[in-house]
Amino acid sequence: MTGSREMMFNVDFDESKFELVKVNVKIKKLDPVFDGYTIVNITDIHLGQWLSPKIFEGVVDYINALNPDMITLTGDYVSYILDKYEKPLEHGFKRLEAKDVKLAVLGNHDHWLGEKKIREILKNSDIIDVSNDVYTLKRNSENGEKILNIAGVDSYMLGKDNLNQVMERLPKEGPAIILVHEPDFASKSSKTNRFALQISGHSHGGQFIIPGTGTTIFRGSYSTKYPVGKYKVGNMLQYTSKGLGTNVFWMRINCKPEITLFTLKSEH
Repeated sequence: MTGSREMMFNVDFDESKFELVKVNVKIKKLDPVFDGYTIVNITDIHLGQWLSPKIFEGVVDYINALNPDMITLTGDYVSYILDKYEKPLEHGFKRLEAKDVKLAVLGNHDHWLGEKKIREILKNSDIIDVSNDVYTLKRNSENGEKILNIAGVDSYMLGKDNLNQVMERLPKEGPAIILVHEPDFASKSSKTNRFALQISGHSHGGQFIIPGTGTTIFRGSYSTKYPVGKYKVGNMLQYTSKGLGTNVFWMRINCKPEITLFTLKSEH
């Protein structure tokens, strides 16, 4: 099926077929030194189905042109075949350029196909795996050192998440953002009252957005509550990306593949 698709359709990157979604996020107690900080997130690449290695290279070029401070990846980098796509996935990941850091968590497909290999690809690509961990970004200001915490949990769907471990490792000071493949984890992460933003994927936006509504009727497991876009969950903003690739059926209707650009805003 993949071979037939590549013969029938254009496999070159076409910017017009992708959507850059810009999201401004006002974060309480974010120091002004981080005001305007940019994070590009990509998710659900599912390399080898609709999204070919050649198209992925175009996506990488597009992201690098945005010149982001940070790049985050929120899982499902492959679908059902890994061996054939290890090298192109690693090549693309290595080429991603962020001013500060590249961070990632794993999704359910990554575990199904071999988490050790996926983690190795991330490591070889200078991408820090924050599954059930925390990365703390530091900036010097006139008032001393200021920090921004980026946490992550492993696949919630497969029971690999360990929020307690994350909370133990999370510094008491500085605002925090959490990366989670499955968006419905927001019901748990929001209750900590510690995260300003959760960034997720998993749903692919249902691959069909109902015209005029901004939502979808196709809601898979672990993305039934927050299938696409922005939600306020307690005091936390949940954002669910439509992702890059497809799964099960390869069509997208009124639901372009998404690259998300977050810009953080301080209260001042």
